Amino acid sequence: MAGLRSTSRVRQARRNQDWFGPMVKSSPRRRSLRPVLQINPTLRRRFMFTPPHPLVEFGHESLCALFVTELEITGASISVSGRHGRQSTVCASGPLAARLDALHFELGEGPRWEVLASRTAVLYPDLACVTDCRCPIFLGAARGLGVESMFSLPMLMGAALVGVVDLYSTSPRTADREFISHGTRLTAFVAGSAVQNALHSAENHSSLESILSPALRREVHQATGMIISQLGVTATEAFARLQAHAFSSGKTIQEVAHYVVARALVLPDDSE
Repeated sequence: MAGLRSTSRVRQARRNQDWFGPMVKSSPRRRSLRPVLQINPTLRRRFMFTPPHPLVEFGHESLCALFVTELEITGASISVSGRHGRQSTVCASGPLAARLDALHFELGEGPRWEVLASRTAVLYPDLACVTDCRCPIFLGAARGLGVESMFSLPMLMGAALVGVVDLYSTSPRTADREFISHGTRLTAFVAGSAVQNALHSAENHSSLESILSPALRREVHQATGMIISQLGVTATEAFARLQAHAFSSGKTIQEVAHYVVARALVLPDDSE
């Protein structure tokens, strides 16, 4: 039995390294829960338990709900990022959070990408007052959806940046030191569960995807591959074609990918 457990741990470690690289181990030591003692007593009693796995585990909904409740924001989404730009959306607290998550993916810009590039928090407490930023198209689209403030926090496991927590509010709000500190503690607290959920989704190809848990967006990757084959372009250009068609048609990139995979849509060859 001990040999089987050892073999299972080795396999899990290899899967983790394939997704995230060598920095993330499959069975990290349980991090101290003291930093989250400021979480309100009801949530603390609910989440502070000892599961079979050495990581603190939550369901998809609980992960995002924790941020909404604790930080008193409108919504949240959590994404895990691996090597080679692979991304998995673990959860979104509602349709608007899911739409903001999709916008990052469709536009290739936004606070999440800034965090992945800088490894630091990106804060926009009042979108109406932003005059200089690296993602003007994204922020304009977010305001069009009724979003007035956004905060994106890096999700770390040790020295490895494994994802981003995106928070938003439909009204301007201050991101003071207490807000950032508490958000950072919560992000560290849920990182292990977010990674495990992403790995499970990557391994389980029968996992159902939904608007609130789009997971790996397998149809987008399928559609990208089909465009590479049809047009003889690179993966980067194929994905850019999907993005451009989604933007110009007013559809989400998932919708366009679905049409491509179903062969109901063939993107034109611009070289002809």
